[in-house]
Amino acid sequence: MSLPEPADLTSLVLRTDFADEPTWEAVRAALDAVDAYPHATCVAERRFADARVAELVAWDSAAPEGERIHYVFLADAAALADPEHPLLAVDLADEPGRTFRVPVRWFPDVSANLSLANMDFAEFADTADEGDGTYRGFGED
Repeated sequence: MSLPEPADLTSLVLRTDFADEPTWEAVRAALDAVDAYPHATCVAERRFADARVAELVAWDSAAPEGERIHYVFLADAAALADPEHPLLAVDLADEPGRTFRVPVRWFPDVSANLSLANMDFAEFADTADEGDGTYRGFGED
C-alpha cells in the first residue's frame, strides 16, 4: 500500500483513528486555524485505520524513490484524546520509525521547516520533551 502524497509545501496528516468524527473535524479545523497558510494535507481513508509505525515505514520504503514522502503525521487515538491534539510525527527516511509528538499549536513550524528541508526530523525529535516525547517549540512556552 502506498501513502498519499501531500500537496506542495504541506505535510501529510493521516487519520488512523476513526472512533470520533467530531474530534477529527475539530483537529482539522485547528490545523486550518493555527496559521494563515495551509500546512496540512489531511487524509482520512479507512484503509489506514489503526496503521502502525512499522507498517508506514514499510509502505513508504516500498514506494519508488520519487514517490517517498520522508515523514508523516498521524492523527491517532492519543492525538484525538488529548486537548492539545499532539499528532504523532513519524520519520520515514533518515531514522525510519523515529517519532515525537507535536501539538497542533506547533505544527506549522514543524511542517514548514520539514517541507522546505530547512530543518531535519532529528532536530525536532531531539528537542522533544524527554518525559512525554512532545515537541513544544525551541525554548518557547
